Amino acid sequence: MARLHARARHAAMTAMSILALAATIPGCVAMATEDSGKPAHRQNAERSPARAPSSSQPSAAPSAPSAPARVSDGITHESETPGKAVNLTIDDGPEPIWTLKVLDVLKKYDAKATFCIIGSRAKEYPELVKKVVAAGHRLCDHSVDHNTAMDQCPEPYQRQQVLDAQEMILDAAGPGARVLYYRAPGGAFTPYSREVAASHGMRPLGWNVDTRDWTNPGVERIVDAVHQGLRDGPTILFHDGGGNRGQTVAALDQILPWLKSQGYVFGYPKI
Repeated sequence: MARLHARARHAAMTAMSILALAATIPGCVAMATEDSGKPAHRQNAERSPARAPSSSQPSAAPSAPSAPARVSDGITHESETPGKAVNLTIDDGPEPIWTLKVLDVLKKYDAKATFCIIGSRAKEYPELVKKVVAAGHRLCDHSVDHNTAMDQCPEPYQRQQVLDAQEMILDAAGPGARVLYYRAPGGAFTPYSREVAASHGMRPLGWNVDTRDWTNPGVERIVDAVHQGLRDGPTILFHDGGGNRGQTVAALDQILPWLKSQGYVFGYPKI
């Protein structure tokens, strides 16, 4: 029993040390998504040197008996569905109002999506994560706190943000669930965070079409961003968290039937 208490104290002190180290670096603090002032997305902003994560670095997630197989650490944008397909990706939830509304409009048009979930929100709203899974959608790790300065943070902090979020999402989702992707907050990927994710079975996930719906630019502009942006590729970025997502829901109610009328099918990003 004394050994167990000692291990628990050591783990707690390690976690505190990681956060304390991160706090000493400007911009390296937990920053939840807000409706305004969100930094620009940076899919290719990678500053840390690429190397495999060291086994000596701490992680709150214990080794699972059947760990997922390693996947590519390259950022995926393609669809695994051949032909004319789109990948709908929904970021920054779950949120009690907007996640449910997004799920309703997806069901209305028999569309599937990948939900990029913030770990702390999965822990707060596990019933919503279960609803996402029950509806047949895929899960993506979007870090614990959505710190868009993650690429400027120490590697132990990056590792904690990726792996703790994965554990939180899996705990919320329930038995049999899988987290197949990792999307860095704001696109702040590093070679190191991509390697951590890939070595734990999560393919780094980018996007081709940024609707900028989080800025609430108006339904028409969100719809037009999809119409114009699909020439760049199939993966579309929407949000169900971070503020009032009424415009996103209304835009999806126009975009989804339009996509179907144009012959598109709804796929998932290639793993």
